[in-house]
This record gives sequence, structure tokens and C-alpha cells, in this order.
Amino acid sequence: MKSAVENLTPTRVKLNVEVPFEELKPSIEEAYKTVASQIQVPGFRKGKVPSKLIDQRVGRGYVLETAINEGLNGWYQAAVQESGIRPLSRPEVEITEVPDPSSTDGELKFHAEVDVRPEVELPDYAGIKVEVAAAASSDADVDKALDELRGRFGTLKPVDRPAANDDFLTIDITATIDGTEVDSASGLSYQVGTGTMLEGLDEAVTGLSADEDAIFETTLVGGDHAGEAAQVKVVVKSVKERELPEADDDFAQLASEFDTLVELREDLAKQAAESKVVEQGVEARDKVLDKLVELVEVPVPDSVVEEQLEAHFKAENSHGEGDHDTEEHRAEVKANTQRAFQNEIILDAIADKEEVGVSQSELIDYIVTTASQYGMDPNQFAQIIDQSGQVPMMVSEVRRRKALAVVLGQAEVTDSEGNKVDLSDFVRPGAEEAPVAEGEEAEAAEAPATDVAASDDPAAVKF
Repeated sequence: MKSAVENLTPTRVKLNVEVPFEELKPSIEEAYKTVASQIQVPGFRKGKVPSKLIDQRVGRGYVLETAINEGLNGWYQAAVQESGIRPLSRPEVEITEVPDPSSTDGELKFHAEVDVRPEVELPDYAGIKVEVAAAASSDADVDKALDELRGRFGTLKPVDRPAANDDFLTIDITATIDGTEVDSASGLSYQVGTGTMLEGLDEAVTGLSADEDAIFETTLVGGDHAGEAAQVKVVVKSVKERELPEADDDFAQLASEFDTLVELREDLAKQAAESKVVEQGVEARDKVLDKLVELVEVPVPDSVVEEQLEAHFKAENSHGEGDHDTEEHRAEVKANTQRAFQNEIILDAIADKEEVGVSQSELIDYIVTTASQYGMDPNQFAQIIDQSGQVPMMVSEVRRRKALAVVLGQAEVTDSEGNKVDLSDFVRPGAEEAPVAEGEEAEAAEAPATDVAASDDPAAVKF
């Protein structure tokens, strides 16, 4: 078999393949067996019909067609391996020549057009310069953290006054469309100002006392009428405010391992400072990636974008969110898909250049972290991704994060006040343990761009 690659665009190729008759013979023999099992000829058991009789009954041309159809994918895959291309989409195949059915000579010729991963030229990424916000924490940050901690130990007490921001309410709601009730619920708990229920609810309940009601217009977000405009009546049944414990030594002993409030505040100040540094790490990571995308030109195949658009809006429609299919939303999804693809191509290229590997412990750490983000048991989550064949995708994501860590470790990061920022804690080297199987890592490198979702979690900075 011979194959040759013709570049059509930076992301699309034509693979020309020639299969000599000698290599067609095994497929033709299998085709005779297939046809023999499909026809019945008196005097012969099913599957035992001689080839010559099959030629007389159905024709050798049909057998040859069956052989080509059954063997085509194998020849295509062999040509992909031989040429070294990395396909991203299903091929569009056209057969241009087949052997004469009456001959035992000739060859099969076909070509396949397919989108492929683009090859990119990496710049010298050592010493990329980025600026991040200064990381100084203030007493206000400590006070906020202390109030949040007090809130965990707060108690709710009824108050005889109109509802205000941060109050806790018990409410009944009834939704109607064109005068017909479509949904209702009683005894719901809601904290004013969180915006977690219905748009317009915060404004409607603010200022209402117990047993008072209000009517507001909104868009329903769940149920059979999700996405439809409705009129909602809300009745406030009770108003409560959270009473915080006194910030003193007794509270410090209750809420922490410290004996005094001074010690607790010192610890909260330390945590606030560390949190600011984490924010710096996230900002530096994102800005370094932005710089890489600016420096490296990555063409994006149309098939990648179209596939993601179709999957995105198909998922929205299945959840009753079809009204979100607007031109602006499509443009947003398209831009996000293009950026995600560019990120992956660049980071994969850096990972190849830096010979980045993934250890078993790194993969496990990533699975545990991801499972916690979904609120799932890590073992259950690991089983799900294993059964769905997503382990290579996970390996690929960890590998990309480590590649970005390499670049971030070489970057020159300063804050807005001109101070050098030390991000060594965020780019620590991976553990030298048993690596993931080579086959899995190779598969991971071929994972489609749309399989990977971007992560904005602060923990991601620690790669």
C-alpha cells in the first residue's frame, strides 16, 4: 500500500491511497465468507457455498464491493499511521479506481479529505513578562474573613420589620402565565440578595414584612415552562436575621484551635495573604496563556467549531433552553471553542518539546480534585470516567497544565507596584513516580479539543 499527503489548508489534508491487488486478496476472501453466510443455495450448507457459485449467483463485482467496504477503514487507518497525520474529524472518502471484477490484477485507489491538528512553530517562551495586581491584604480582608467565620456559627432570630438585604425569609410563590397557574411552592427558604431563585425576587421582597405580598414579572428557569415569561406572586411568611456571636476569646476557642481572638486574627491575616498570592498565581497563569496565544498562530478547523456548536445547543435544547440560541450566544460559544482549541494545540506542543510526562499520582490527584468540584466520591468519579473512556482526556489535561507550569516557571512576573512575584509554590515539579501507560498518554495527545473544558478554579494554579 502506498499513501501520499496533499496539504489543502493548514488544517485540512487529502490523503491519496493506493492498495495493490495482492493486499486486497485477504479482504476478498473474507467477503466471500460474508456473502456465503448471507445466501442459501440448495445442496450447500449456509456459509459453505463455493466462490465460483457465489460469482454466478451474485456476481464477483458484488463480492469485490463488499471487500472494499469492509476493508476501507483498515486501509485508511494504515495510511494515517504511515503518513503521521493526526486527524480531528471523520474523513470524506472518495473511491477513484477499483480493480476490474473479471481480472486478478489492478488496484484500489481512493482519497480521503480530513481535518488535522495543525503544526505550530513555538517562539522562545522563556522569560515572558506579565504584570499582576499587588497582593497586599488589609485589615478589611481580615474583618471580612472573621465575619464569614462568625456567620457559620450565627443563629437566626425572627424580627418584626420589613425584609432587608441578607435577611432570611420563608416565602410562598405562585407563577401564572396568561392568568393560568403553572407552578407554585410553599415554605421556601431564601436569603435576600443572593439572586439564586428568580430574577426580580430580591427587589420584590425587599421592604415586605411578614404576611405581605408582591407581584413581579420574571422568566421561569425550571419546570415545563422554563424560559417563558410569567407573573409571580410572592408572599413573605416570616423574616429572620442572622445574629452573629461576639468576636472574643470565647468565640476563638469555639471556632478554631486558638485560645485568643488575637491569635485567630493573626491566622486569618495569614490566610488572607495566602489567598492574595493564589489570586496572583491565577492571574499570572491566565496572562501567560494569553501571551502564548498572541505569539503563536493557531488555525482552527471549521469542523471543530461546528461540532462544538452543535453539541452545545443540542444540550441546551434538551434542557429546555432553546431560546438561548441567538446570534450573540453562537458567537460567544464559537469564540470560546476557538480559544480552547488554540490553548490545547500550544500547550501540547510545549509538552512535546519539554517532554512532559504524567505520573500515576498526578493523575489521581487531578481526578480527586475534579471529583470534589462535582461533589462526587472520587472512586465513583474514577469509575465513571474509566467506563466512558475519558482517562486519556484526563491525562492530556494534566499534561497541558504541567506544560503551562513550565512556561509560568520561566516567566518574569511582577506586581503593579514593580515587585517581583515568586510563584515557585505554584510550579513545583511533578512527582517522579510510575508514569501512566504510554498507550494512554499517546491517546491523550490525540484527544479532540472539544473534549476538554477550561478550568478557572484557583487550585488549578498548583498544577
